[in-house]
Amino acid sequence: MQLTHDQYEALERAVRVGERVAAYRRGTEYVVVPQELILRGGREIIRARHPTTGEPIELALDELEALHVIRAR
Repeated sequence: MQLTHDQYEALERAVRVGERVAAYRRGTEYVVVPQELILRGGREIIRARHPTTGEPIELALDELEALHVIRAR
């Protein structure tokens, strides 16, 4: 998945303020709290945690089908 400028801005803001994101990979939805964006082997990776269990997860942007920031109201 190639993010637009606005999607990058929203993802970076989610990292800063701790907003959840919904990421879709191979038909599965992952709702996580992103902690940082890193570059590994030329791939952009979202390091995140599950919001209730705290379990770490890494999601490669090039494997995602969709990504949405869940804004707190």
